[in-house]
Amino acid sequence: MKLYLLTLILLASISSNLFAQQTSNVTGTWNGSLNIGGAKLRLVFHISTTPEGNLTATMDSPDQGAKGIPVTSVRLAQDSLFLDIKAIGGSYTGKVTSPETIDGHLQQGGQRMHIPLIKGEAEVAKRPQMPVKPYPYQETEVTIENKTAGIKLVGTLTLPHNKANVPAVILVTGSGPQDRDQTIMGHKPFLVLADYLTRQGIAVLRLDDRGVGKSGGNFATATTEDFATDAEAAYTYLKSFKGVNAKKIGLVGHSEGALVAAKVAAKHPDVAFVVLMAGNAVPGTELLVAQNEALLKMAGVPNEQLKKYLQLRKAQFEIAATEADVFQAAESIKKLEQDTKANLTEQEQKQLGLTPQSEQAVIAQISTPWYRHFLAYNPAPTLQKLKMPVLALNGTKDVQVPYQQNLPATEKALKAAGNKKYTIKEMPGLNHLFQTANTGGPAEYGQLEETLAPAALETMGNWIKDVVK
Repeated sequence: MKLYLLTLILLASISSNLFAQQTSNVTGTWNGSLNIGGAKLRLVFHISTTPEGNLTATMDSPDQGAKGIPVTSVRLAQDSLFLDIKAIGGSYTGKVTSPETIDGHLQQGGQRMHIPLIKGEAEVAKRPQMPVKPYPYQETEVTIENKTAGIKLVGTLTLPHNKANVPAVILVTGSGPQDRDQTIMGHKPFLVLADYLTRQGIAVLRLDDRGVGKSGGNFATATTEDFATDAEAAYTYLKSFKGVNAKKIGLVGHSEGALVAAKVAAKHPDVAFVVLMAGNAVPGTELLVAQNEALLKMAGVPNEQLKKYLQLRKAQFEIAATEADVFQAAESIKKLEQDTKANLTEQEQKQLGLTPQSEQAVIAQISTPWYRHFLAYNPAPTLQKLKMPVLALNGTKDVQVPYQQNLPATEKALKAAGNKKYTIKEMPGLNHLFQTANTGGPAEYGQLEETLAPAALETMGNWIKDVVK
């Protein structure tokens, strides 16, 4: 009996040592990348062991600005690694080919993509426009109360040194939860813009979105109307701030932020100026159909399939925008998806990304308060109330807010307002983030070293200085 027990103990010890050796081969940081539309998308896995000896992991997508994505489960069987990543509806399966390499595939949305991994951190992306301290101006963290919402917003106010009665701008972020720098894919466009404008003698206020960073509130339940009350609170705060000229305060909004800026300016005619950076001027239903069309054409989807897809999305968007009952809307959206799939081959469904996972994701997304409000909102009536100077900029390679659709619509609305102080400007070769682009696609944003094209910075800076002089 003693010999038997001793054998069991030895076997357990050997097994434990082998497992420890195997896990040590995969613990650490691994990085790889896949090609999407000619651009590289980096992925990073951080694998570690718990005190109990179990494997655990998180995933980063640096070029999408996503960090710490939880990996649901990690399993190692000899030299095969299995990662289940429910947060993205995907998984990674690989074979450990050496202490420094794993050869594997990421599966997501019905697609299987080859992504070899190498041990170590991903290369840090170059961002040459990132401002370096010490800054030649004053930087202060401020807290602003939005009494309407009962929340406090925190951000940064930059002020030119030794200057009084200066003009000021409020930067308003685009859609999605954004920090005060509008950090995206390693870029900080609002930090770069604030630095540029403050060096030009203009005070700049930028805030963490509600529920983001140090700001209070719940982002998930908010709509564009709620974000407008946040920007309005910022405007009220600056009007009474010592050192700022209350008659020379303007708003600069990017993407959805342009809608917010227009809303605040329409309510407060004393706003000195408005800059609309890639702002849409057509209803959300029309914008998102055009956005889908631009992105899928870039992906090379054949016209016949593209037409079917756009018909589906347009019908779904219109239901979300008009059906008051959210549950009824979800059921109708689901039925449209299933009816369309029934008339497509399996290959066509795969090419268009119409999978069970995508169906669930579309229903969940379109059913949110923000999405339903955005789809139903028509910006034109608000733009028709703006009498102050307005600068509308749009990049010619913007596939998220296509310039051909939105700049003419912006001009039409401002003309209807009788506004004679507007400037409409196409920015050649710039994408949605106002970077000098190759394709203009979102997958490229993180690959570009440029954060904001000098032409965009100079256009805004010169126009603002001319308006407030």
